[in-house]
Amino acid sequence: MRPLSSTPQHQHFVQVAYHVADIDEAMPRFAHAMGFGPFILRRHIGLNPVSYRGSPSTLDISAAHAQAGPVQIELVTQHCDSPSAFRDMYAPDQEGLHHLALFPEDYDSMIAHYRALGHDIATELVTPEKRGAAYVDTAAMLGHMVEVYRVNETLYEFYQAVADASRDWDGETIAIEI
Repeated sequence: MRPLSSTPQHQHFVQVAYHVADIDEAMPRFAHAMGFGPFILRRHIGLNPVSYRGSPSTLDISAAHAQAGPVQIELVTQHCDSPSAFRDMYAPDQEGLHHLALFPEDYDSMIAHYRALGHDIATELVTPEKRGAAYVDTAAMLGHMVEVYRVNETLYEFYQAVADASRDWDGETIAIEI
């Protein structure tokens, strides 16, 4: 099942993401406490380009994804000291809810919507698969950021792979590294 697309007037959040200090420690903690897994783990994701509040930047993160019912859960660890949407909210040793994510029908329209509401783009990035995202700084209003994806077919395939892995989860395997 494909995640629902969002418009500025009707948004569907498809992911809840947490910043964690140590991704290897956090995956089993979340799996055992919440009863979902396995996590699909990507270490040191090559991100290029990256911008922070409109200026060129770099970012070194690892991310782990698991399915919890209809919503994907993401754990993110930032390995570098670069300014970012993650560092705007959490120091390296702090943890908490970081963002909710959505698949926009139209990326530019969704970004314009949030900008019209007075929210800045904290970080914008592109992955090796040419997926991308903008982290909209909605923290003052919502207590977290909103991730607006640049959707392509590989993103749908990735979401499906995470959901498929959860259906057959044996309760033992914590992570599948890709």
